[in-house]
Order: sequence, then structure tokens, then C-alpha cells
Amino acid sequence: MDATITIYCKNTHTYHEVPRGISLIELKDLLHFQLPYPIIAAHVNYKVENLTFRLYKPKDIEFLDASSPSGMRAYVRTLGMVLACAVNELYPQMDLRVEHPISKGYYCTLQWHQDKDVEVGEEEAAPQMTREMISAIKQRMLQIIAEDRPIIEEEKQTKEVIRLFASRYNNESSIFEALGNPYCRYFRMGDYVDYYTNVLLPSSGYLTLFDVVSYQDGLLLRIPNRNNPTVLEDAVSQDKMFSIFREYNRWNKLLRINNVSDFNVACKQNKSFGLIKLAEALHEKKIAQIADAIAEKRPKIVFISGPSSSGKTTFSKRLQIQLLVDGIRPEVLSMDDYFVNRVDTPKDENGEWDFENVKAVDLPFFRQQMHDILDGKEVELPTYDFSKGERVFEGRKLKLQKDSVLVIEGLHALNPCILPDVDKDLTFKIYVSALTTINIDNHNWIPTTDIRLLRRIVRDYRYRGFSARETIARCPSVVRGEQKWVYPFQEEADVMFNSALIFEFAVLKRHAEPILSEVPKFCEEYTEAHRLIKFLQYFIPVPEKEIPPTSLLREFVGGSSFRY
Repeated sequence: MDATITIYCKNTHTYHEVPRGISLIELKDLLHFQLPYPIIAAHVNYKVENLTFRLYKPKDIEFLDASSPSGMRAYVRTLGMVLACAVNELYPQMDLRVEHPISKGYYCTLQWHQDKDVEVGEEEAAPQMTREMISAIKQRMLQIIAEDRPIIEEEKQTKEVIRLFASRYNNESSIFEALGNPYCRYFRMGDYVDYYTNVLLPSSGYLTLFDVVSYQDGLLLRIPNRNNPTVLEDAVSQDKMFSIFREYNRWNKLLRINNVSDFNVACKQNKSFGLIKLAEALHEKKIAQIADAIAEKRPKIVFISGPSSSGKTTFSKRLQIQLLVDGIRPEVLSMDDYFVNRVDTPKDENGEWDFENVKAVDLPFFRQQMHDILDGKEVELPTYDFSKGERVFEGRKLKLQKDSVLVIEGLHALNPCILPDVDKDLTFKIYVSALTTINIDNHNWIPTTDIRLLRRIVRDYRYRGFSARETIARCPSVVRGEQKWVYPFQEEADVMFNSALIFEFAVLKRHAEPILSEVPKFCEEYTEAHRLIKFLQYFIPVPEKEIPPTSLLREFVGGSSFRY
């Protein structure tokens, strides 16, 4: 066997003969190059790997810093392990739970270990997190980082790993069983062991920037800025979104489903159909409550906005039904029909059409028509011909009646600049997004963007003829547009609606896995496709026959009774 192998470094666009068995850390030192920020992980044949990973065959290597999505995920995941370890060392009877992302960080709480005998209700049993505790946790994290503790990846038979974690997590075994692997890996940092769904950094000393601060009744783990990892993300106020997360977490607790393991156990006990009915009933109740709030206020315009694949279209259609029940006649407009002609569409820094830009909308024309409608005039509404890239008029006219309300759906609907001089008392704003409220386990959260990305992959493949590779390739520009034009205005909403369904990952799994498996293993998009495939393995698949035809999920997987 040859003592050397050939590797290709994508960062330097060079080939190198290196010793067989060389680690990525050793390779990095051998190549003598730098990235804008410290190297913390690498793509090996488009799969993310720890820097301790050793090379025995020819590979394509791309080193990563924290400004890359994979690098930042590994950084934040490692930060979560150090935080969990600090809690374990300071408060051994308690466990950290990373609840969900919020305020450009991660909201965390403490809870008693599952094996602790607590006779009071779940809310009363939750430990109170004081500022003194948070300060102590931060200081212990700094100590762990200063000690530069190595993080070792270990692997054992699945039955041994189940036994290792059995006393720490309720129903944890079902996570490992769902993976279906004879061996499972976990991580060790000194005497502390933990499980994470993907790679971590080589040691705690790689962490250079973080903060933990008091937030609501827990703490906020603050992380580096994704574009400039030398500074922290700016903490933003998201009180309305936090209340939505809290409401749905309360529902999850009532259903006794906090983590994927709980969900999988419920499915094994044939309770999935009941969960579907409850989740759909909750959606219907929330939509009816929003319609009632509109009926009480009696605005002239209802704005509906949210990021891509949040289910705005189906939500709008279901809201229309509930408004009619309340005696209000909705007149629905899409802001997409007010796009400027394609030749006038602004372009981004790469010279591509920037459809997410608010200047892609003909604002003067939109404002004029809205004022005419509010003044009681009849207007001829436009329709945008996307195949031609032009706005056309087909004789569709509108005059607002006394019992009518204008419902405007669009990416920019919450942006105050679209109708700056309209009295707020005449408007009602709704923000729709899919906010995942179930975690893999206490320490492994699910990014809120994953549910929308999977929805979009399935929908684009089914209805628009786009492969998963094409959808994933467009994802960065879509995310940049949302960060610039949607997220800054979400707290402008009067109400928020969470379109996520607790069972939908288990349904999307059946649709998404074969589509994702078509992504070639030799392209950039394979990194994301591989990550999503691994993520979906944690869920037991659920058949969709019990999902009603009016469900928001039907907009993506098919079978809807609505026309789109």
C-alpha cells in the first residue's frame, strides 16, 4: 500500500501528495495558508468533518471558518456542549435544554433530570435561573475554554450508547434506534459525555467568542455574527415571536412531546393520527381567533407576510373562510402582481435578478391603487405574467364594499415603506412562519429554516420541476433576501401565526429523502443534501392519509382542496 495519497485543496486550488493517515489539522499546518477567520472544520468530499479526521484515500478538501454555514454550525454546536458541560459541573441535578433560536441567539432553560422524583407540576418543577446562576455558568464556560479541553469522538455498539444515555434522557433510546445503525458515535470532553448530531470542534479552546445573558425566565446564548465572526450578533427584541414559541411549547408539554424521541414513541404506540388531528385543530383554532380579532378591529387592509415556504398562501385561503364566517368579505391581492417589468428588476451584487428587493415592486403604482381603493374608487387590478416578465391587465376590477376587507399577501407586506401614509388603525398585520417547536433532544435543536427548506425542496420538485440541487443552490440568495426584507419587520405584526406542524418532518421524510438522494455527490449542494438526509433519519415516517385536504402541509406535499 502506498505511503502517500493525493488530495486536492479547494481553498488553494492545488494538488498535494501527503502521508496516508494525515489529520486535517496536520494538513492545514502543512499547507501554510489562512482563511479570513480561524480554520475550525473542513468539507471532505463535500461532507463536513472535524479537524481531527484522518485521510486514508484521495479526497477533495475545503477548509472552513466560522463565516461558512457548516463552520458556524460546528462552532455553535460546540458552544452548546461547553454550555451543557458547565451546567452539569455546577448543577449536577439539572440539565440544560436549548429550547429554540430567538433574538439572534438561542434561548435555554434548566430542568431537573428525568430520573428526579418531582411531584409538583412541570411548570413549578422547572428550576429558576437567577442572574447569579447565569454569571456562574458563564465563568465556568470561560474556564472550560481556557483549559482547552480536547473533544473526543467515540463510537460504541448502539445498545451500549443507549445504556450510556438512558439515565439522562427520557426515551432517548428511540433516537438511536431510529437511526438503525449497529454503532453510534458520541462525544467526550474529559469526564463529560454528550450526544450531538454532527461534528464538533477539536477542543473547547477553539471557541473565541460567546456570551450568556439573562433572557425571560432562562438565558440567551449569544453567538458570533455569521458574516463577521469576530463580533457577536446584535441581540434584537422579539417579544411577540417568543410568546408564540412559548405557547407552542406549552402545547407540546400537554401532549408530552418535547423531543423527537417522544414523538417516535408516540408513533410506535399508534398515536400519530391523534397528534395530527390535535395539531390541525390547533391551527384552525388559531386562524379563527385571528379572524375574530380582525372582525373586532374592522380594518380596511389586512397584511400577511412571512419568509419563503412559510405557508402564507394556504393560511390566506383558510383565513378567508374564517372571515366569511365572521361576516367579512375578503378581497385578496398578491403583491407579486405589482412587480416591475423584468427589465426593470434590480440586480444583486452578483448581477442576478433580486426579486426579494422591495424595489422589485412598483411601489408608486401599488400605493396609488391602494389609495384609490381606500377612497372607494373602482380600479383595474394587474396580473403579473411571470413567463413574460411583464405586468398585464385582464379586466379584473375591484371596488371595496362596506362589508369587505382588503387582504394583501406578500414578502414585503409588513414593511412600513409600502404604504407609509396609511393610518395604522386601518391596518391589521399578520406574520406567518414555520417555527419548529420540537427538538432532536435537549441539546440538539432543529433550525427553524430546515422545515421551510424541506417544504420548498418537495414543492419545487413536485410542482415547479426544480431538482433539490437547484433549490438548494438558490437558498443562500433567498435567505439573504429574507434577512434584509422580512425578518427586520416581523415584530411589526399585530399577530403571529406558527405554520409548523409537530408531525410534518415525519411526513416530509417520505417525500424529501428520494429527492435529496438525487443530488450528485460531487457538487457543492451535496453538503446540504447530505445534512438533511442525516437529519431526517431521526424521524419515524408517518403516513399522510389522516392529514386533511385543507392542511397547510398539503400546499407542499399535494392533495390540497385549495387551488393555487
